Amino acid sequence: MTTVTSDDTYTFDNGAPDAVAQMHALESFLDPITTRRLAGPVLRQGASCWEVGAGGGSMARRIARAVGDDGHVLATDIDPTHLVAEGNLRVRRHDVRTEPPPGDAFDLIHARLVLLHLPDRRRVLRTLTGALAPGGWLVVEEFDCTAPQRVLTAPTDDAAKLFAQVMDAMMGVLEEHGADLGWAQDVHTEMALANLTDLDTITHSQSWAGGSTGTSLYETNSRQLEPDLLAAGLSPQQLNAFRRLLRDPGFAVMSYHFVSTRGRLPS
Repeated sequence: MTTVTSDDTYTFDNGAPDAVAQMHALESFLDPITTRRLAGPVLRQGASCWEVGAGGGSMARRIARAVGDDGHVLATDIDPTHLVAEGNLRVRRHDVRTEPPPGDAFDLIHARLVLLHLPDRRRVLRTLTGALAPGGWLVVEEFDCTAPQRVLTAPTDDAAKLFAQVMDAMMGVLEEHGADLGWAQDVHTEMALANLTDLDTITHSQSWAGGSTGTSLYETNSRQLEPDLLAAGLSPQQLNAFRRLLRDPGFAVMSYHFVSTRGRLPS
């Protein structure tokens, strides 16, 4: 999941030191949810599939196994460093913002945590829709970052306030880089406007305890965004205290809301 701003600078960079840990945390949380969303009738044997912004490739590999030897999966990313082609899985460097789709008859197109970060996300969604085969499915999954992450337990009130302060700063940085924190709420409507049918949306969240893979995502995000967070007025001491809090077993927080929307191009 490489996300790029409107001026071509990286928000989350696949080549960053914390990128692998970040991708593993996301995969651990999201892959089981996405796999359920791609089950039949969405994914079938022999299907041709495009995984957009494939990141570490975990879902591309799952999809490749699901479609079997007669199916084909293309995994693309603006930085395919962590992607490996094998069997029926192909890999290609591709910028979904500026390059035409690498095909126009996909039975499934899946984009997870991609369009949220693209200023021209609505145009990109229509580009993806145009690359579907008749009867093909588009599945777009995003975090809804409009609601503050609810702290469930914390060692002190000040610790809870620190968590909220750092998270507010992180959301501000993402918005400055062109992210739309409420885009997840708009995807269903945008798919309807693109004339997709059989639309449905689910939302998932769960508690993350200190020291878990989930809270490690907040930590790796804070490391990748650290220069911007310091520029926003946070101190190194605050960031260090934030990271210690995320490893504290006495801390627990609700995850981001993960919103999965799917729709089908009529046959």
